[in-house]
Amino acid sequence: MREHHVDASPEEVFAFFGDALNLQRITPPWLGFRLLTPTPIAMAPGTRIEYRLRLHGLPLRWLTEITVWEPPARFVDLQLRGPYRLWHHTHSFVPEGDGVRVRDVICYAIAMGALGQLVDAAFVRRDLARIFDYRQQAVASILGRDAPSAQGPRSRAG
Repeated sequence: MREHHVDASPEEVFAFFGDALNLQRITPPWLGFRLLTPTPIAMAPGTRIEYRLRLHGLPLRWLTEITVWEPPARFVDLQLRGPYRLWHHTHSFVPEGDGVRVRDVICYAIAMGALGQLVDAAFVRRDLARIFDYRQQAVASILGRDAPSAQGPRSRAG
């Protein structure tokens, strides 16, 4: 789980995170992230979004589906095709003081059994931490925030 405070209204924060074009703005440049789905994207349960990125030099395509859409409180994306055996990402927006506590809960799994556990320990957890560190800094520069608190995403290799 990752969370941080954003000094903006729940509606403004939800609208920012719910706009798929903003994902490119808050993703580290070293991932070479590109949105492939034609815009504008009408977000709702069942919306599918396709991306392309490059991780450790490997080109990857990623297809997610929005499974929950509850403005301005939360939405969930689920990987349908991509680098993980499982990727379930819940974005929650909890009113807090004059702003919002943004909370990302990610459950993921790597294929390949014991080898997947080694890959997770050697690369994936560290990469996800770097990606979400960058994301928090980018959101802070765009929307504002106070000191973040963090725990890493939960993985299940298998």
